[in-house]
Amino acid sequence: MNLEQIYREAGAYLEGHFLLSSGNHSQFYLQSAKVLENPELAGKLSDELASVIVKSGVEFDSVCSPALGGVLAGYELARAAKKRFIFTERVNKIMSLRRGFEVKKGERFIICEDIITTGGSALESARIIEELGGVVVGFAALANRGFCSLANINSDRKPECKLPFNKPLFALGNFEFEIYEPSDCPLCKNGSEAIKPGSRGN
Repeated sequence: MNLEQIYREAGAYLEGHFLLSSGNHSQFYLQSAKVLENPELAGKLSDELASVIVKSGVEFDSVCSPALGGVLAGYELARAAKKRFIFTERVNKIMSLRRGFEVKKGERFIICEDIITTGGSALESARIIEELGGVVVGFAALANRGFCSLANINSDRKPECKLPFNKPLFALGNFEFEIYEPSDCPLCKNGSEAIKPGSRGN
């Protein structure tokens, strides 16, 4: 499966000058919503991701995603794996579990995002699940931005990765883009202004 080609054909592989959720800048941006707006394509990708996890031997009961970006990817993964799905969301900037969702003691979860960058939002969701008595057995995403190492694709872990060392991360592809601090961004120095196309702050 050529994930880069899929993103490009869906108009989801953007080039420009982007402000990321971390506050840093990049010349490239993956807009997974453009991929997931096609239910047939979303289903195929999620079927493949579920197959990767099952083949790894990791067993889970449910899927949890951080809203908003991870909800479609997580729901489709749960559908493909025939598991329960719930999501966490921010209330006054604090990740929370609402809407009557419950976590059973010992319930095994995969935390699923559309894209994992450093894994900060996924880790927030994982902490909530564990505080409520659940067990996080792994993380998953359609795409990985190259900061965290993958269990199913050879890749290195960078210092910026926030996910735990002892939990596997599964993804369908690895994208590595240069990321710049605003004070050291060559795009800014050329007079360009960063735009924010994605989730938080819009």
